[in-house]
Amino acid sequence: MAIVADLGALQRLPRIVGYGNAADLALTGRKITAMEAKEMGLVTRVFNSKQELDAGVAKIAKEISEKSAWAVMGTKAVLLRSRDITVEQGLEHVATWNAAMLRSYDLEEAIKAFLEKRKPVFSKL
Repeated sequence: MAIVADLGALQRLPRIVGYGNAADLALTGRKITAMEAKEMGLVTRVFNSKQELDAGVAKIAKEISEKSAWAVMGTKAVLLRSRDITVEQGLEHVATWNAAMLRSYDLEEAIKAFLEKRKPVFSKL
């Protein structure tokens, strides 16, 4: 390499994999295995074949799609923002999202479904 890694990689990578692993990867540029990536926290799951990968991704997508789209969006927004703010600011951010959700159809449906012991049917975006 003839240039310093850009696009926030050097700022974010140590938070994910720790300083030592980040330095190792950034300074050597070496390739790592899927298992190494999992051990470092770069990925959450490893599959043994393309077929297992396809099935695993489909299962994850199905699990997420069964959740409230608004809750998924809010969770994603809060997780992304949490990288750059304090815990206190993060709690305020969650409170803002949840305040907006208090009157939502999805929250009402989740409570009804729980009481009726059935799967909720959430609104579509």
